Amino acid sequence: MRANKLVSAAIAAAVTLVSSTQGMAADAHAVAPAQIKHVLLLSIDGMHAVDFYNCAHGIAGVSSGDPYCPNLAALGQTAINYVATASSMPSDSFPGLAAIVTGGSPKTTGLYYDVAYDRSLAPPASTTGTGLAGGTCTPYAPPPGTTTDFDQGIEFDDTMLNGGAPGAGLTEGSAASIDPSKLVRDPAAGCAPVYPWDFVRTNTIFSVVHAAGGYTAWIDKHASYSFVAGPGGRGLDDYFSPEVDSTVVALPGVTTAQGNSCATIRDSSGTSSWTSSFQNIQCYDALKVNALLQQIAGQTHLGAAAQVPELFGMNFQAVYIGQSVSEPGVGVGGYQNAAALPSAQLATEIEFVDSEIGVIVGALKSAGIYDNTVIIVTAKHGESPIDPAAYVANGSNTPATLLGTAVPASESPLTAGGIGATEDDVSVLWLAPGASVTAAVALLEKNASQIGLGQIFYGPTLALNYNVGGLGSGQDPRSPDIIVTPNVGMTYSGSTTMIGDHGGFAHDDTNVILLVANPGIRPQTVSATTRTAQVAPTILTVLGLDPSTLDAVRAEGTQALPEVALQIAQPTGANTGSVRSSR
Repeated sequence: MRANKLVSAAIAAAVTLVSSTQGMAADAHAVAPAQIKHVLLLSIDGMHAVDFYNCAHGIAGVSSGDPYCPNLAALGQTAINYVATASSMPSDSFPGLAAIVTGGSPKTTGLYYDVAYDRSLAPPASTTGTGLAGGTCTPYAPPPGTTTDFDQGIEFDDTMLNGGAPGAGLTEGSAASIDPSKLVRDPAAGCAPVYPWDFVRTNTIFSVVHAAGGYTAWIDKHASYSFVAGPGGRGLDDYFSPEVDSTVVALPGVTTAQGNSCATIRDSSGTSSWTSSFQNIQCYDALKVNALLQQIAGQTHLGAAAQVPELFGMNFQAVYIGQSVSEPGVGVGGYQNAAALPSAQLATEIEFVDSEIGVIVGALKSAGIYDNTVIIVTAKHGESPIDPAAYVANGSNTPATLLGTAVPASESPLTAGGIGATEDDVSVLWLAPGASVTAAVALLEKNASQIGLGQIFYGPTLALNYNVGGLGSGQDPRSPDIIVTPNVGMTYSGSTTMIGDHGGFAHDDTNVILLVANPGIRPQTVSATTRTAQVAPTILTVLGLDPSTLDAVRAEGTQALPEVALQIAQPTGANTGSVRSSR
């Protein structure tokens, strides 16, 4: 755990970072090839490009109009800032992270949502913690199809921070917390359980770097996000995933970068989940930053001797919670207007994450690896709507509810106690065998006003980007039949504590921060449309590896970010299939 002395020193280092980089000349030299030995990937889930713009420049109504993210702003002084970056579509965390680490869309990775559907699989043996009912699986028989739960529900006990992993310590959430009986099964493989890393259809940047001899690590929010290890699960040397939806507990030894102790529960009124409290989510993120600091120091996240990873990183949850939660008796998050003026609660979460990033940068400097590390700051997804006047919570008139029995029982919101449909501010629909797609579309369009229909995709308009769905030859068992993107602000939720969501295709859902930073990079702003999927081939390029070794890059033609390649020249003999050793 991080000592208070380290916190004070890191905060001081962060202040130094701000002052030392503001005067950097625009014509600073390009990064020398031998310098880049590490890539640190940080996902600030929910953070839009405009959130970074506002906090780095200042906006009237927050902090007297002064900038309120000095550490991110300092990174921006030696970074390429991609202001028109789009996340995956759907913009859920699962395909959002997949895009970043594979270079592909759901069409190729097969990841549409953490809770989706697969016509070729069978239900788990046991009901999951999130309500996917257990069922039968007959080896080598025709598959019944099932909803696929890769949320927190596959853990032994998702109410525990360690996911109920047998013999695990209080915070030790990891892939060991996955309960095989709660995994969907593959009849074609004798009903073997499908682990997250084998559910993804492509390799990842972690599996490529690991195969090339590099040391890799990742920190996330659910055990299921271990899919980043890639097929076979061999791409990660160190994985840490304390369960974000678990019951809040005290975290002895954890202190936020702003000096708030987590040794006792900060917000005792919001203990049902770390995601229900503005204060408690900060302790959760600080726990993960502690683990990252161990890795920067050349240790595992538990403190055992290791090495500094060539490729590593983590995700932050605090900004997303600041955007989406109304906490009774505490305050309302989100935005105050369409200019993305943050509420007091959201501004506090942005300031918190910024302070933690200051600690991380300070640790890189203390370890002597700041100059040879490329830091990439992005987000799995955005959050919608920014304009609070546009928000509509519609938990009754959802497309899946309207279609009724035309939707498989495991996907239906009408199934009592079930896991529910794949619906947030998007509706991703798989139809039951024999149901008519055209009849379903006609019914949805007839009720367009009730469901807030914005645009509907099916047939060729869907298959162009997501393959033709089905079990036949040339068909994709995971591709949906219909996708409904509602009007901006329409959310298929009856929650009284949520004031926004993501998953949809709207600009607020998909436009996210993307900074590629290193002390040797000349500051540059790129306004051309960019995708988070381009991060994956870019990371391999800066590490001197061949981006075409990524399956999704070859399948979809995903290009590395050209501006990064221009500023970071490759060493002679690059792309040889091995990574340079750490410092």
